[in-house]
Amino acid sequence: MRQEWFDHARFGMFVHFGLYSGAARHEWVQNYERLTDEDYRPYFDNFDPDLFDAAALARTAKESGMGYVVLTTKHHDGFCLWDSALTDFTSVSAVGRDLVREYVDALRAEGLKVGLYHSVIDWHHPDFTVDWNHPRRDDENAHVLNEGRDMSRYRAYLHGQVRELLTAYGDIDYLFFDFTYPEEKDGWAGKGPEDWDAEALLALCRELQPEMLVNDRLGIPADFVTPEQYQPTAPLLRDGEPLVWEACQTLNGSWGYHRDNTDQKSPTLLVQMLVDSVSMGGNMLLNIGPDGRGAIAPRDAGTLAEIGEWMRLHERAVIGAGHAPFTPPREGVYTLRGDRLYLSLFSWPLGFVHLPGLADRVTYARLLNDGSWLRTSVSDPEQQADLMTPAGEAEGTLTVHLPVRRPDVLVPVIELRLRAE
Repeated sequence: MRQEWFDHARFGMFVHFGLYSGAARHEWVQNYERLTDEDYRPYFDNFDPDLFDAAALARTAKESGMGYVVLTTKHHDGFCLWDSALTDFTSVSAVGRDLVREYVDALRAEGLKVGLYHSVIDWHHPDFTVDWNHPRRDDENAHVLNEGRDMSRYRAYLHGQVRELLTAYGDIDYLFFDFTYPEEKDGWAGKGPEDWDAEALLALCRELQPEMLVNDRLGIPADFVTPEQYQPTAPLLRDGEPLVWEACQTLNGSWGYHRDNTDQKSPTLLVQMLVDSVSMGGNMLLNIGPDGRGAIAPRDAGTLAEIGEWMRLHERAVIGAGHAPFTPPREGVYTLRGDRLYLSLFSWPLGFVHLPGLADRVTYARLLNDGSWLRTSVSDPEQQADLMTPAGEAEGTLTVHLPVRRPDVLVPVIELRLRAE
C-alpha cells in the first residue's frame, strides 16, 4: 500500500528555507509585518544560500534516525526554490541554483524518501486575491487591490507549478500541501478547496505520481492527516477506522529561521513526543529552519545530534513500530514491533515498574540501551504489601525490577519479548 514506507519510517525532517530565512524573524514575517512586495524585495536581492549543503542536510537527517525529509519548494511568500518556467521569483533567478534539484539528488544518495512541501497560497502572485491571511489586508482601500485579480489565472499557475515539480525530479514519495482556510474573518473571505480546484489538483498528483502520499490540506480527504504543534492523546480515528497521521512539530515554535527565538524544546521532550506519536500509530515530522546562508543553526544541530545518539540505541522502539494493544503503566508509553513490546519511560520509578495484563505474555526483559537483563516477577494479588515486599497488584500484572540509577539516555526503554498467544 502507498503508505507502508511511511508507517515504517515514523520519523521525518521538515525543512523550511526561503527568503524569510534571511529576514530571520519567522517565516510569516511578510504577513506579520504587513510587508509589500517592495518591502520584501531586499530579501530576494540579497538571498545568499552559500552554506546550503543538501548532502550535509541529508546526512544529518539519516544520522538523526529519520527516514524521509520534506523541503519547502515554495512557501506563502511565493518564492520558489526550483527553476520554474512560470515565474522569475526563484532561487535560480536570484543565485543561479536549483535547490530542489540539489536536495532531491542528495536524499536519493542517502537512501531517504523524498518529500516536497508546496504552499497553495502565494502572496507574490498578482492574481492571488487579498484575504484575511494576506499581508496587504490592512492597507488603506485594501479591497480595491482585488480589482482585476483573477483566481482562475492563479489556479492555472498553481497547477502548472505542481506539474513542474512532479515531472522534473523523478519519483516523489510525499507531497505536503499547505493550506486551506475557508472561514471568514475580519470582513474578509478565506479560501476553500474550490479556490485551488482541489479535486483536479489531487487528480493531477495521482496521475503524475500514483505512488506518492498527499496530505489533507487541500481541504479534501487524501492519504494522511497533519496535526500541527500539538500532540494527539489517542490514536486518530474517523468513523471508527484508524487514520494515517503525522504530528508536525518545531524545535522552537517557528518554522523558518528565527534568530532571536530561544524557546527551544529539549532533546528529551522531543524524543518523548516522537515515541508518544508512534505509540498512537502516528509519525512525527520535526522541523529545522536553516539560517540565512542555508546552514543548520548550531543549536538545532546539537539537538539533532542528541536525538540521533538516542535513535542509534533505541530505533527499534520507533522505526517499524506502532500502536500496542496494551494499557501502559503511568510512567510511560508502549510501542510494538513484531514480538517486541517497548516501554519508553518518561519518569523513572523506584525499583519496579508494574505492567498490567502481561504476567503470562513476556519471556524476557532488558534495557534496550545496553541490552542488560531485567528480572521480572508476578505477585499474588491476594498478598498484602509487607515492609520491603511489593504486593497487591492486580491479577495478571508483571513487575519488572529496575536498577536505582536511571540509564544515562534521553528516554530509557525496556524491551519486552512477547510469547506467542
